Amino acid sequence: MSNVDLIQLTEQTKKLSAMIVEDEKIANELLSSTFKNFFSDVKSFFNAKEALQAYSKSSPDIVFVDIIMAEMDGIELARKIREINPDQIIIIISASNDIEKISESIEVGVNSFIQKPIDTKKIIELLKNIVSIMNKKKKIETKTFSISLPLDIYEEVDENAKAESISKNAVIIRALRSFYE
Repeated sequence: MSNVDLIQLTEQTKKLSAMIVEDEKIANELLSSTFKNFFSDVKSFFNAKEALQAYSKSSPDIVFVDIIMAEMDGIELARKIREINPDQIIIIISASNDIEKISESIEVGVNSFIQKPIDTKKIIELLKNIVSIMNKKKKIETKTFSISLPLDIYEEVDENAKAESISKNAVIIRALRSFYE
């Protein structure tokens, strides 16, 4: 990957926030320091319960979770996060080779699974995938944007649009601008 590609990738990821949930201190610090180079805001937690409480308040763009942790494992955390936000991007980062755990994480609907130890190429590939997922989400949100108006206001907008020979959307946008100014 060229430096230009990496710079463009970083420009896109810097618009995002991340949460890291890893119970091993050294691994947590390594992931945190690495991801701070790529994300605008990185919060790290050493257990799933604290992370879940913080998640409800902060709603990060991406959640990185270790599978094997005390009290609540990463799969259970992913499941609870999915209940709060079914569209959350969740990445499992684990040294576990347990096929059962991996298949369970897939059932929960995690977006990606990365095996530890993580090398630079894996991180860059992961970040490309995250940016791709985020861009797809934004395109969908943009396409589904609509304004709901009461029928009487909509008829007035329609008449104003006809009188001025402009689109209904232009009248609505003009009305919203004047309302918020």
